Amino acid sequence: MTRLTRAEQQRRTHEHLLAAGQQVFLRRGFLAATVEEIAADAGYTRGAVYKHFGGKEGLWLAIIEAGADAHLQGLRDALGRATGREQVLAALAPADPSDEDAAKWSAAAAEVLAATAQQPETATLVAAIQRRHDDEVVSLLTEHSQRLDLEPAMPLDQAVVMLGALGIGLALRQTVAPASDPGAILAHVLGTIFR
Repeated sequence: MTRLTRAEQQRRTHEHLLAAGQQVFLRRGFLAATVEEIAADAGYTRGAVYKHFGGKEGLWLAIIEAGADAHLQGLRDALGRATGREQVLAALAPADPSDEDAAKWSAAAAEVLAATAQQPETATLVAAIQRRHDDEVVSLLTEHSQRLDLEPAMPLDQAVVMLGALGIGLALRQTVAPASDPGAILAHVLGTIFR
């Protein structure tokens, strides 16, 4: 059995904590999740969470940043393969807008936003991740709209903010008052933006 280097051990610990954090946040929400529970699920002590992320908020930020990066890569790939309007719309629509985990994640995200509203430093970090993500999405949509000769019905920076808010809102609503077909709602809005 090959012995891991210190850097490899640190990377493994980091990855295990990220995965455990995501599962605990999904299961318990952000506010109810504890550093102790996250560490225990990963098989480490709470000190590991503080060492790698500075605490629960830092872990959350790392998880959403990784999620934003993964989303951008998927969108980049899908838009790069798009040959027309329908493929662009499909790339922008989530695979399953009624996904239970997405609804739970949106609820946890709403808790974070409410909790960090009184913590300007954390709120600034959350906003920076969102802004970077939105700017990248706008850039991708601009590039591929021009390439495919699509004319959006509204400025893309506004469309991206609106679609993000709608997606979060639909996912949150699924947790308390499910809509009959959130996918159809989102598809209609996307179709209106990209006529």
